[in-house]
Amino acid sequence: MSTQSLNSHPSRPLDGVRVLDFTRVLAGPYCTAMMADLGADVIKVEAAHGEDYRHIGPFKDGESLLFQAINRGKRSIALDLKSPEAIATIKALLAECDVLIENFRPGVMEKLGLGYPALSELFPRLVYVSVSGFGQSGPNAKKPAYDIIVQAMSGLMDATGEPDAAPTMVGEAMGDVAGGLFAAWGTMVALFERSRTDRGRHVDVALFDGLVSMMPILACRTLMGEETPTRTGNRHPLSAPFGTYQASDGHFALAVLNDRLFATFCNVIGQPGLAQDARFASDPLRRENEPALAAYIDQWAGALPVDEVVEQLSAAGIPASTIQTVAEAWASPQAVERGLASTVTHPDLGVLNLPEQPVHFSGVARGGRRPAPALNADERDILNTLKKDQSA
Repeated sequence: MSTQSLNSHPSRPLDGVRVLDFTRVLAGPYCTAMMADLGADVIKVEAAHGEDYRHIGPFKDGESLLFQAINRGKRSIALDLKSPEAIATIKALLAECDVLIENFRPGVMEKLGLGYPALSELFPRLVYVSVSGFGQSGPNAKKPAYDIIVQAMSGLMDATGEPDAAPTMVGEAMGDVAGGLFAAWGTMVALFERSRTDRGRHVDVALFDGLVSMMPILACRTLMGEETPTRTGNRHPLSAPFGTYQASDGHFALAVLNDRLFATFCNVIGQPGLAQDARFASDPLRRENEPALAAYIDQWAGALPVDEVVEQLSAAGIPASTIQTVAEAWASPQAVERGLASTVTHPDLGVLNLPEQPVHFSGVARGGRRPAPALNADERDILNTLKKDQSA
């Protein structure tokens, strides 16, 4: 691994790891942002006009806040990848890097002379990570893919929404996030293997693969149960009562997964006899007869405000919650205590509250990161660092 990390925060798990980052838009940058959070020196390579997310809103004082969020902690250098001089600079940088991450369509890096087969000959310890919509193989490998396309093709969209309504996309770019998470995971596995073998490896990550694999309930029903899952709206497809229900002033979420909890739940709603009702004797039967069960829940909860419903259920040890807005979730005492966001100081935008990776490591403080870089802001610093490392 490289001999130094430019992140000034002491003792982070990825201190000393240097990443050459050719990614843009969301999946790849999400991966490398998490690595930067943990101390990696991430060098973001961009074209002269900057990557796409510099030009996607929301904006503040002309700066993309989305770009700020997922390119935090990185350094930027602008290079023309069609230039022989730029390719020479990249190869010089790679001599000092542990990881290369790219999310071009399959074949693009090979055309530039930067494909894995060529680079692995020059840099056998390099971990080379490719992130794409459908991976490096298969009939869809070279098709373009954005998150909505991956949601549509993965089955997630077909499984989301009300039974008698149109398929619904999830309210976040989960295909991109899945790809970014698995790219980070694959990178760490390859780095761990390298620590034992002293050789790198090509890591092939597909957004489609990642999202399909993140649906284990749908997978088991399809692959082993030979079912064709259908949309169940805000009700769990296999368990009951498990979903959202109506109180007098809004909705609440409820999760009852076993017979013991169900007996307790029946007592809370003033219907202890339901625990002995043959229609509700097991979780599968409760799901089969969910409409009848929901009528009892609606009768009880419909006379109470959401907060009182949740208070009574929680006091009895039954998982329940109000439906928080995104703003309420980020501002919640739990999110604040867990440090899901921390501040950075941007030279033009001032103090920004940015998300950071969610895993806690013992002895590692959160925060202390640099903001997302201006385009090519670190060219001199990166090239000077390269010269120092080569002369060391």
